[in-house]
Amino acid sequence: MHPHHRLFRRRALAVSLFSCVFSAAPAFADDAATDLDQIVVTATRTAQTQDQALAAITVIDRAEIERLQPASLPALLTGRAGISIANNGGVGKSTSLFLRGTESDHVLVLVDGVKIGSATSGGASLQDIPVEQIERVEIVRGPFSSLYGSEAIGGVIQVFTRRPAGAFSPNASAAIGSENTQRVAAGVSGSAADSRGWYVVNAAHENTDGINAYRGTRNFDPDKDGYRNDSLTVQGGYRFSERWDADLRAFRAEGRNEYDGSVNNEADTVQQVVGGRVRYVPGARVKLTAGLGTSADLSENFLDGVYSSTFDTRRELGSLQADIGIATGLLTLGFDWLGDKVQSNTDYARDRRINRGVFGQWQQAFGAQSVQASVRRDDDSQFGGETTGSVLWGWDVTDALRLGASYGTAFKAPTFNELYFPGYGNPALGPETSRSVELSLRGEHGWGTWSLNAFETKIDDLIAFDSSLGDTGGPNNIDRARIRGVEAVAGTTWLDWNLRASLTWLDPVNDGDNASHGNVLPRRAKQSGRVDADRRFGRFSVGASVTGAGERYDNLTNTTRLAGYGLTDLRAGFAFTEAWSVQASLNNAFDKRYETAALYNQPGRTWLVTVRYQPAAR
Repeated sequence: MHPHHRLFRRRALAVSLFSCVFSAAPAFADDAATDLDQIVVTATRTAQTQDQALAAITVIDRAEIERLQPASLPALLTGRAGISIANNGGVGKSTSLFLRGTESDHVLVLVDGVKIGSATSGGASLQDIPVEQIERVEIVRGPFSSLYGSEAIGGVIQVFTRRPAGAFSPNASAAIGSENTQRVAAGVSGSAADSRGWYVVNAAHENTDGINAYRGTRNFDPDKDGYRNDSLTVQGGYRFSERWDADLRAFRAEGRNEYDGSVNNEADTVQQVVGGRVRYVPGARVKLTAGLGTSADLSENFLDGVYSSTFDTRRELGSLQADIGIATGLLTLGFDWLGDKVQSNTDYARDRRINRGVFGQWQQAFGAQSVQASVRRDDDSQFGGETTGSVLWGWDVTDALRLGASYGTAFKAPTFNELYFPGYGNPALGPETSRSVELSLRGEHGWGTWSLNAFETKIDDLIAFDSSLGDTGGPNNIDRARIRGVEAVAGTTWLDWNLRASLTWLDPVNDGDNASHGNVLPRRAKQSGRVDADRRFGRFSVGASVTGAGERYDNLTNTTRLAGYGLTDLRAGFAFTEAWSVQASLNNAFDKRYETAALYNQPGRTWLVTVRYQPAAR
């Protein structure tokens, strides 16, 4: 960090107007020349430096990923501000992420600007995105339906796959670990001599015997439940002139998962994202972007090797966005199109729907104050229209201190299972809606950075099981929730130790007129946190992470309690040369037994040793 205080508002619109690095569908053509640690795009759909952002943002870059050596993407996210994780039995098993206490399907997940997730279940399979394919992760907390539409009640998580690091940059790694874990990854990236073109190819393989995921009685099987994942990322782009550039990108992960506690015990899965983007910059103050993409969440399920069911959902997306500089402000206008399709051996009454959304956003700096205001109208072929909006304000009280406030509304469209699953779905369902307010204070000093965020979210028409519907009941818009919370984040360097910490306090309660009124919403811990400490000693590096969560309940009635826990992960590394290094990690070092979902085991003490080849980019 520069020893002098940096103005929060400096270059407030210059990046958005002139950098041409990202847009609605992120642009990658000149990423190699951009300091990605400073540029964020998810909170505004335009490029800005992280200290300009008015929203609460956490950024995890490639260097941090390699330093922490996480077992999975959910492990990388565990304990971050506002995040609770519930996992059904270890690496590769079904994982739910709760952001700021909202439901697990109230989080919008993007991969390289393309929306992912299952249109039937509503969740995104974060566990199937290998960390070796990830360049960086942006976590934006708060309601953002006014920019993205459905699902962004709790926030948005965007995963960016690997990027070029120079003119030519190969990488490779191989790892072995406990539970017969094996990981192999290799890739190459680069850019043309004239910097007009660039490319990335990266492949990864992971296989583990796993643990016995389930200790309950439903289809109980005490064997280990393994997991395999094979993934490939291919990307490329070209700048035709100062005004025109385009890129294409594709990511595919094929998995084989074994599990217990369900009507099936095996699944073949695919997560796939394909997208492209063309950008035209007719002048210094105007940028036009058009993007197309598709994502797929495919699953074939088996019971003891015998085929049982198929649930394939595909999303087709298109977007148009214009960023226009007007005086000292930035106006963004856009149109999004989304088509959901379902293919299954289960007979859904309807197997497709279309959503169209138009949005506008204004960003402006007024001396020491900044504002971001947006509004959006979505029209869904299933339930009709929904209008959302948000306003964020920031005031640089001093060069090192910013005060902020925001208000926003958001919504979540019902899933195909909630609408049309035979014998269960309710086609009369409407969207869940929310209202959120937030106050924030953050500082940036010579010794480090810190932030405090206090928020309240009220959610209406929550979809919950209604026993009054038919003979067996079904989902209905009958519930409400009220969630209050405080997040604290800090980072500093002390005695050459790089220290980072995040703490979250939540009060997520059922506010509906039912027997569970006042109860804690299930699978959310009221307290959670994470502390990371790392230091280098020449060629050696050492580090530790402590993550913890308070007690939680596994059901609406709060009769099934899960105890709190604290975990310690240790790591070390040694660089033989500039290109070759070895890393070792010991996760859950004290072999704690705990659960994040009732009856589903979590790994005990595990170890992993990784050899990495990554020469300096040329």
